[in-house]
Amino acid sequence: MRSFCSSLVFALLVTGCTAGGGAPSSAGAPAGSAPSLAGGAHATLFHYMRTPPFAPPRHHMVTARERARALAAGWQELAASPPFAEGAGTELLLTDGTILVEDVCTTNWFRLTPDQNGNYQTGTWSQAISLPSGYAPLYFASAVLRDGKVVINGGEYNFCVTTESNQGAIFDPVANTWKSVPPPSGWSQIGDGQSVVLANGTYMLGNCCTNVQALFHEKTLTWTQSGPGNGKDDVNSEEGWTLLRNGEVLVVNVSDPPYAQVYNRKANEWKSAGELPVNLITGLEIGPQTLRPNDTVFVAGATGATAILNAKTGVWTQGPTFPVVSDQQLDVADGPSALLVDGTVMIPASPGLYNAPATFFLFNGKKLKTIAGPPNAPNDSTYNIRLLLLPTSQILETDYSGDVEIYTSHRPPQQRLAPEIISVPATLAPGSTYTISGRRFNGFSQANMYGDDVQQATNFPLVRITNTSSNHIAYARTHDFSYMGVGSQGVVSAKFDVPSSIGTGSSSLVVVANGIASAPVQVTISSAR
Repeated sequence: MRSFCSSLVFALLVTGCTAGGGAPSSAGAPAGSAPSLAGGAHATLFHYMRTPPFAPPRHHMVTARERARALAAGWQELAASPPFAEGAGTELLLTDGTILVEDVCTTNWFRLTPDQNGNYQTGTWSQAISLPSGYAPLYFASAVLRDGKVVINGGEYNFCVTTESNQGAIFDPVANTWKSVPPPSGWSQIGDGQSVVLANGTYMLGNCCTNVQALFHEKTLTWTQSGPGNGKDDVNSEEGWTLLRNGEVLVVNVSDPPYAQVYNRKANEWKSAGELPVNLITGLEIGPQTLRPNDTVFVAGATGATAILNAKTGVWTQGPTFPVVSDQQLDVADGPSALLVDGTVMIPASPGLYNAPATFFLFNGKKLKTIAGPPNAPNDSTYNIRLLLLPTSQILETDYSGDVEIYTSHRPPQQRLAPEIISVPATLAPGSTYTISGRRFNGFSQANMYGDDVQQATNFPLVRITNTSSNHIAYARTHDFSYMGVGSQGVVSAKFDVPSSIGTGSSSLVVVANGIASAPVQVTISSAR
């Protein structure tokens, strides 16, 4: 029966994925219904829903009092005027400390650079080079690669029109260029495929509408397909991938509930990760699955329920249920989470599929606690919110509008997770490249989760240098990471480029991973260039 149901849902999802073309449907409306079996008996059982390409209609006028309340709770709007024509979407932390942000459904991307004191709230926007002509994806795969470049693939929408695009591009932050990336051979669709950078640095991409994956070869811009026949039980659609400490990748099967699987890169196969104790799937949607520092994965459901996996024992338990508010069950049917530096998880929830308002919570491992959200939360649903952990331990929030917010919690970091520097040259020259080594350079988690529509992992080291005299802060671009997993206690290394414009003299250097800084090491920035 399980095999039959999985095959049936697979067929229905392929139909939904290939239904595209034409103008986007109104918010929450199905883009295509599954075909009927004889007699139409199943017609009400499966109904493919597309995540809307626009934020929910904004019926609530945000008041000055509400903005003041959000500010008092730690939310602060960026000082710089927003440059976005359509609204800020997915944010990606680059290895030089800048943030790359998409302008939704356009080819435009912008970079947020912190000010000379390392402050993002008073930072500046600049326009990055636009994507290749004809490519403006929404709900796509994305990752920072081991060399510091950024790759994006697919898109459920292109210019806000339903397409299940198979296009892709790679961004070089030094040259400020995008280069087109061809799809894996035979892939006519990638759509809102999921992705992950495996522990060995290989980028793995999922096909939205089949059960196959592909491994990327960056130098040649080619792919090696994995599957079918690699054990994946269901279609990849709507699923998120969580990197575990042992290098495996966890997925909760959306089309084959209530089962989970893990991918082993060495064996190139998927195997069972057990059965969840509660149903998390509705409307073929699910929420984010976040690895926490105690080696558990918190999975939020589109039903309002949650589940927790003990990654050490492989045992699933039921987590807390989101509350019912105004007779409506809150849930996370497509939505973000961010791991704060104290190990708690920030996560919004909203009623039903794709509806406002959004309510923000913190999960401490046992309970969900309501917290004040950003000013626009009354107009938001979970799907249009993005959360990104910054090197300052703050959270950057976007919601398809021009109101980009930063959340400051003042929560103390778990120091046992802090990176440890073992080796770095004592004297550094501006414009030069060096190697740094140490432990816990990749943090304990990808930190920022969502699912198939958005990936914003930050499990890589940043190098931050503070001038002793001026207190000015500069980030040295990191690249060539020896390891891209999470939670490792082994010695790893990375290269870093000292900015040519950096101030000279006595300075302190730290490595930051997932918002937590190492103990500082004293270095001297020489005047030689």
